[in-house]
Amino acid sequence: MSARHSQIPPEELGASAATGSHVVGRKGPAAQPLAPTHGSAVGSASTEFSQQTGSKLRRFALVVAGVLLVGFAVVYLVKWYERYELAATSAADASHRAVVSVVPVHGGIGAQSLTLPGETAAWYESVIYARVNGYVGKWYSDIGDHVRQGQTLATIETPELDAQLVATRAQLNVAEAQVRVRQAEAALATTTYERWRDSPKGVVSEQEREEKKAAFDSAEAALNAARAQVALNQADVDKYVAMTEFKHVTAPYDGTIVERRIDIGNLVTAGSTASTSPLYRMSQDRPIRVFIDVPQATAGDVMKPGAPVQIRATNLSGRIFTGTVTRTSQAINPQARTLKVEVDLPNRDGALVPGMYVDVAFQLQNANLFQVPAAAMIFRSSGPQVAVVEPDGHVRFRKVTIVRDEGNVIDLGSGVVSGDKVALNISSQIADGDLVAANETPSAPAPAGVTSAATTPAPAAGPGVAPSPAVRSDSKGVR
Repeated sequence: MSARHSQIPPEELGASAATGSHVVGRKGPAAQPLAPTHGSAVGSASTEFSQQTGSKLRRFALVVAGVLLVGFAVVYLVKWYERYELAATSAADASHRAVVSVVPVHGGIGAQSLTLPGETAAWYESVIYARVNGYVGKWYSDIGDHVRQGQTLATIETPELDAQLVATRAQLNVAEAQVRVRQAEAALATTTYERWRDSPKGVVSEQEREEKKAAFDSAEAALNAARAQVALNQADVDKYVAMTEFKHVTAPYDGTIVERRIDIGNLVTAGSTASTSPLYRMSQDRPIRVFIDVPQATAGDVMKPGAPVQIRATNLSGRIFTGTVTRTSQAINPQARTLKVEVDLPNRDGALVPGMYVDVAFQLQNANLFQVPAAAMIFRSSGPQVAVVEPDGHVRFRKVTIVRDEGNVIDLGSGVVSGDKVALNISSQIADGDLVAANETPSAPAPAGVTSAATTPAPAAGPGVAPSPAVRSDSKGVR
């Protein structure tokens, strides 16, 4: 815009622009008519405002503020309602008691049968090796044969041994002949010495007399040496004669042939090293032994010999063999934590054979012991515990002492009393003193006299397999 235009008051500029009249300046000659320009029109539009514009803006701001206030109020009410619902749900959950399964504790149990797996073993068992080198000439006994002590089982041909025996006998004959020669020499030396010794003085010289005496002594020594050689050769002959007795393989006792490892013509070598093969294996099973590995928890009840036992075999259904504990190892196996127990049975009819699997039932005295299911046990770093549900519904965790672990039931020595109700598989979320709803289950520990610990431990849980109820863990410990 020019300087002349800038001197025109805005009111006149606007009026002239609206009416299209001429605008005369305040000073100077007659004013020239001004043609409306684009710039002037724009300037007029940007500076002219309506009187209602401010009121409209205020109303718009009030509407926006009202909408925002209503939105904030709605959001607040929604959040408040959600908090209220959450608090009500939490209060309802807190007032609801968790349901747990409980079983009563069995106490005052008397005699109880504990069944464990056992294995039969022979009274005697021997592996028979060859004592001489040779080859099998003939065998007379096979597996399953009952043999007597001293009975010939096989014969071994020993040509080398026979030749050595012949040679030693020949050497003995030579030694005996040498003895006779020495005896003759000694007899001559004796008579010569006696003659020179008894000769009058002056007839023979002392020198000659001493020489005859030395010859006599030498002959006596040679005779003694020859006799010693005879004894030595006789010992060699006796040795080889004794060795020839081993050409006949005989049974060391009455028993049964369990294994035969030879056949006619087999080369056998004397000895029992790893490079030599045995000829026979035999055993005696009348009487027979039964070995049982008793867990440490029950070892104290069977440590004393004489405890009665009953033995059953799966292949001999209906038969019960009775016996007593004969002896124990008197030491706990540090690897398995078990005590080796031996029971001897007469086995007169031979029904039991070595290597059989049998079930051995012990009669145990359970004085002041209490039984609970294995699922009730809780193992934590502070020790084994059980969760006892009191009559008012409160849970109390008590420390217990395990006396005997029989697999499906546990015998406790302290921590519970008869009639207590213990929870099964209690959740780790339940703390001491929490209120619960007890649901007594009919499943209870096995009654006295039928408890068995012969069951094998449950296999380790693999992927997708739940662990055994007897093995449970929580945030404080794992079993």
